Amino acid sequence: MYLELHARSAFSFLEGASLPEELAALCAELNMPAMALLDRDGVYGAPRFHMAARKAGIRAHIGAEVTSTEGFRYPLLVETRAGYQNLCRLITRMKLRARKGQGAVTEEELAEHASGWIGLTGGDEGPLGAGIRGSGLGVRDCRFSIDDCRLKKVQSSVFNRQSAISDRQSESRAPNPGPRRRLERLCEIFGRGNVYVELQRHFDRKEEARNQAAVGMARSLGLPLVATNGVCYAAGQRREILDVFTSIRNHRRLDTAGRLLARNSERYLKSPEEMTRLFADLPEAIGGTQELSSRLAFTLNDLGYEFPRYPTPPGVTQMQFLRKLTEEGARGRYGPDDERARRQIERELALIEKLDLAGYFLIVWDIVRYCREQTILVQGRGSAANSAVCYSLGITAVDPVGMELLFERFLSEERGEWPDIDLDLPSGDQRERVIQHVYERYGKLGAAMTANVITYRGRSAAREVGKVLGFEAETLDRLAGLVSAWEYQDEKDTLERHFRDAGCDLKHPRIRKFFELCLAIQDLPRHLGQHSGGMVVCQGQLDSVVPLEPATMPGRVVVQWDKEDCADMGIIKVDLLGLGMMAALEESIELIRGHYDEEVDLGHLPQDDPAVYSALEKADTVGMFQVESRAQMSCLPRLRPQRFYDLVVEVAIIRPGPIVGKMVHPYLKRRQGREPVTYPHPSLEPVLKRTLGVPLFQEQLLRMAMIAAGFTGGEAEELRRAMGFKRSEARMKEIEKKLRAGMERNGITGA
Repeated sequence: MYLELHARSAFSFLEGASLPEELAALCAELNMPAMALLDRDGVYGAPRFHMAARKAGIRAHIGAEVTSTEGFRYPLLVETRAGYQNLCRLITRMKLRARKGQGAVTEEELAEHASGWIGLTGGDEGPLGAGIRGSGLGVRDCRFSIDDCRLKKVQSSVFNRQSAISDRQSESRAPNPGPRRRLERLCEIFGRGNVYVELQRHFDRKEEARNQAAVGMARSLGLPLVATNGVCYAAGQRREILDVFTSIRNHRRLDTAGRLLARNSERYLKSPEEMTRLFADLPEAIGGTQELSSRLAFTLNDLGYEFPRYPTPPGVTQMQFLRKLTEEGARGRYGPDDERARRQIERELALIEKLDLAGYFLIVWDIVRYCREQTILVQGRGSAANSAVCYSLGITAVDPVGMELLFERFLSEERGEWPDIDLDLPSGDQRERVIQHVYERYGKLGAAMTANVITYRGRSAAREVGKVLGFEAETLDRLAGLVSAWEYQDEKDTLERHFRDAGCDLKHPRIRKFFELCLAIQDLPRHLGQHSGGMVVCQGQLDSVVPLEPATMPGRVVVQWDKEDCADMGIIKVDLLGLGMMAALEESIELIRGHYDEEVDLGHLPQDDPAVYSALEKADTVGMFQVESRAQMSCLPRLRPQRFYDLVVEVAIIRPGPIVGKMVHPYLKRRQGREPVTYPHPSLEPVLKRTLGVPLFQEQLLRMAMIAAGFTGGEAEELRRAMGFKRSEARMKEIEKKLRAGMERNGITGA
């Protein structure tokens, strides 16, 4: 049975037109038990491909197309974990010495890292194809016709005799020794048993001539054949997207791109039956795919990532050291007699020990300690504020016990994900000092920033498509404005409706094509950016886990995966976020110390100061972080905060989710007694009681899904991701279907 072992995804950046998830899903539909993803110069899409393949029940083989200094690409398949580590190190070496987005490897570097790989010879862009093409091989001995998608070759006697004549006779009919020597060199680099001669058929006369030459050389050298389709997109109709990307990459309009564009639409993921018919004359090339797949033992389940072990005193474990620090801090934060706090801390420490996360907390504590020693103001934010351990360690300044915050929002065994501690730092030089401290402590190859995958969305998608289609600037500005104003909210809110409401004639061919292409490239990767503050560290060298690249900012490196990819692969990150208000607070604390000789402890600020709430009720909040916007100043006199939890609600309510979901006015009316408090379903009262029956917080939505639809912690996390900033219509519809089905099973209908 045929298996596809050479596919690119959109993470080849402008050289592939389908997401890894699409390829994995279609592979399963075609009943192929395995597939290999080989993106250009990286493993950018590997985590998504791995997760999608696991969900679809297929095996995900990992590899890459690595650019050579000679201009072609080496298609490399990972066989073992050592091979994966070598691939990551080779790509890192290539990337870090070149300008961002560039790089190539020498043959010597390839040979140095070649252990644990299977080398394919590639298609036209591979080492053998490039050698044959450069040798001047013609097509005079190869003619073919196409009938019912079957390639019927009408060949001269040259091809049929090549496998039967002697090596010397074969060489006399083969192309010049250049390509043969290149093939022999691949055997020297990888080992003869680790080289497969790759054949692709896309109904191209010159390509078929090169195939004939490749088969002849493979047989004369005793090398196995393997068929691939050199996949660039899941379905044939997505060839249009690849043409758009080719035009963008070459700074051309579609109507002037000419031969830069693909000759046909054959590079889609074909079924085993199609490929078997296509290679009916070479059944060993089809059988070779299964044999090769069986050798590829490595998966990302065997990544081998380890969080750094924090250095502790002799004879003291990380957990013992964390417990000691926590108990010392708790005495200062809570005093010696707070039994409720002690029980909560013990509960948290027990889970931290069970999940083997002591090292993570110690490393974050160490960063905070460095900041304090360097008089850099630092403050934990986000869900870490729900942890009494973080509060005791001085990472956060909010008492989660007194505030009755939910620890499971931060860390839960059921959710099966790592904790996420965000540290706010003064923006600018102070933050950069902390980032460089982390690099120095763990080494340039032991720490890196997480990536941010910049995708085609809204205005960026519209502008690129419009340029490729040759729209005038004025027309493009108008159309881009329409697209940028749209984001999927429900099944009635479509981009097509926005176009029609704006008076666009979707029957006009160019407008219709613009509309279709804008939709088609939504969410496809555009390029790799740098996360605002996420850092990952590793025991040993991080480049044995994921390739590293230079960031735009000097002195920084970035991994090829974003924060969600890192989370999926079990790589823990720490966010070091720059905040202008932290610089203002830092200066204010210094002024108070200098003028009043008082020390300000953010962890012990009073939460019931009447003067503070009086200023808030009057919306006297100019320059006050989180509540200084016009919307916040408009809401404050109506909400009239009286206690700290009211401030939590105030900050949360003026956010896109509650505003778009029309939660603001119902909450304010209920708070003012102008509307009765009701609940969507009696089972949801415990979740919504504190917010008067109106869901305002993300954690409420997750708990509602778990109660109403029977979602597991993992499914609730998928819901959270689907509702994230880069909202996908397809992803939202998929999770909505699952949510409604779960609610119906629990007898909740009409929602």
